[in-house]
Formats: sequence, C-alpha cells, structure tokens
Amino acid sequence: MISDVKVSKVKYILFFIVLISGLKGMAQQDPMYTQYMNQLLTINPAYAGAKGVTSASLIVREQWVGWTGNPKTQTFFVHSPLNTEMGVGGSIMNDRIGIVNNFGIFGDYSYTITYPGEKYLSFGLKAGFSFFDADLSSVNLGESDQDDPAFKNDIKYKFLPNAGVGVYLSSPKYYLGISVPKLITNKISSSSVETGTAIREELHAFFMGGYVFDMNRILKFKPYFMLRFTPNAPISTDLTGQFVFFEKIWLGATYRVGDGFGAMLQAQVTQQLKIGYAYDLTTNELGAYNSGTHEVLINYDFSFGRGRVRSPRYF
Repeated sequence: MISDVKVSKVKYILFFIVLISGLKGMAQQDPMYTQYMNQLLTINPAYAGAKGVTSASLIVREQWVGWTGNPKTQTFFVHSPLNTEMGVGGSIMNDRIGIVNNFGIFGDYSYTITYPGEKYLSFGLKAGFSFFDADLSSVNLGESDQDDPAFKNDIKYKFLPNAGVGVYLSSPKYYLGISVPKLITNKISSSSVETGTAIREELHAFFMGGYVFDMNRILKFKPYFMLRFTPNAPISTDLTGQFVFFEKIWLGATYRVGDGFGAMLQAQVTQQLKIGYAYDLTTNELGAYNSGTHEVLINYDFSFGRGRVRSPRYF
C-alpha cells in the first residue's frame, strides 16, 4: 500500500515536470527569469542594439532548490548596434528539467526609427533552432507501471527550427514592447493512440513595459511589468519595482501573480560591469517541497560613448 502511494507520488511529480516542460503542450515552455529586464533580447528581438553599445550577459538560474530534477537554466547573449538604424544579437540557452533538456541557439536583427525627443521604435526578427531531448525510458515507475506507454520511447535531440518577431518602443524614461519569439508550433512527436497526446511546442506572446521616476537627486524608482500569454495556460503576470541609488545600487522586489515572489540586488560595479542576484520563493503548493530559487546575472558593456547610447542604465 505504501509503495503504491510512493509510486503514485513519483508519477505525479514526473508528469508535472513533463507538463511544465511542454511535453503535453499545456504549459509555459520558455524559462522564466526574475531579472528578465536584463535579458529582454532572448524574448524580444527588437531589443538588439538598444543599449547603444556592445553588451554581453550571462544568467544562471537554479529553480526549486532541494527538489530532485529541479529546473536549471543557463543563458548567454550578446547584442550590439551596427549603426544608428540596425542592431544584431544572439543567444545560447540550455534549460534542463529532470529528464528533459532543451538547448537553443538564436540570432536577432532589429531596425530602428528615431523620433524627436530621444524616442525610438524598433522592429525585430529572431531566427534559430533548438534541440529537445527527453530520456523517458530512464524513469523508474515501479513494477506495476513499468509498461506505461507515456514513458516507452525516448526523444533524442529533436531538431526544432523557429522564428519570432518583436516591437520595442523606448525613451530615456519608459519602454513598451510586444513580441512572439517563437511563431512555429513544432511537433516534437506524433500523437499516440495509447496516451492520447501529441508533444509540441506552443506559441508564447509577451507584453512588457516600464517607467523611471526621479524621486530626488540620488534616488530613482523603476516599476515594470511583463505579461506572458500561452494557449491552454493561465496568463502569467510579473510585477516588479526597483529603487536605484546613485545609479549604482539596484534594490527591488518582484511578484509573479499566483505563483511566487522574490527580491533582487544589483550593483553597477564599474561603468561597464553589472552584477545581480535574485532569490524567489514559491507561493503555490510546490513551495512546501523546495527551498527557493537562485539567479545570478553578470552583464558587461564593452564600450560606452560609441554609437547611440540610449539610457543604458535603466532599460
């Protein structure tokens, strides 16, 4: 009796991992970041070159620490303006959740129209591919469920080409953006008569915005938000606020509606180097089974004063 209960719990957790990885096509498949404002390029190609300098960033995230098979994500990206109108960039992402691994490489291109008052409207294109891998047959389901058809066949390095679009409006004080980074709903495996499911990627749409308030000579306040839209999944809403002290220290908090909250601390160590750390706690039922999420950011801008620098410290 006890062993059957344990097996059922293991199956539930495994199916949940599979579900959030997108194998059932019902959940958000792209990784979520607490410091997403510092990695907009990965979700909005129109951001390429928006800082006016060559900028490179690394974000390492370990989610739900203490839970075996917890999500681990590493993302590296770089972007730069080519001239006053065009920008390019690229990103490499590795995302692992339990038995599922997703590795992607994408390139970005943006074209910008300049308006009076330091306002910029950018249009972006994204293209690339990812490899999807799921070691389903390695799962030990117990003797009673060892022939479960959902776990019979592995998915090995499935090649998934994709493309996306985005729009980004910015000024020294605010920004707005909308993007669909993956327009192609790739089918990862065919539907099965036994399981009744087809494994496929789902379309994700993002809407984002933010504003900077000058509180006084040394303090600024930057609230911003992001909405994620995915078919067959609830809308995900991130609300974040950061206080900026002397344009050197960034202290903030974030709330993901119905899911969790977190805090972040970032430091502009030099004019070119910025580092950040964020810690999240889950407020849903999974919170009892993990000790939180850690996220580290390293950003380096290779050259200030070259090209068209557009509010590099805020957006």
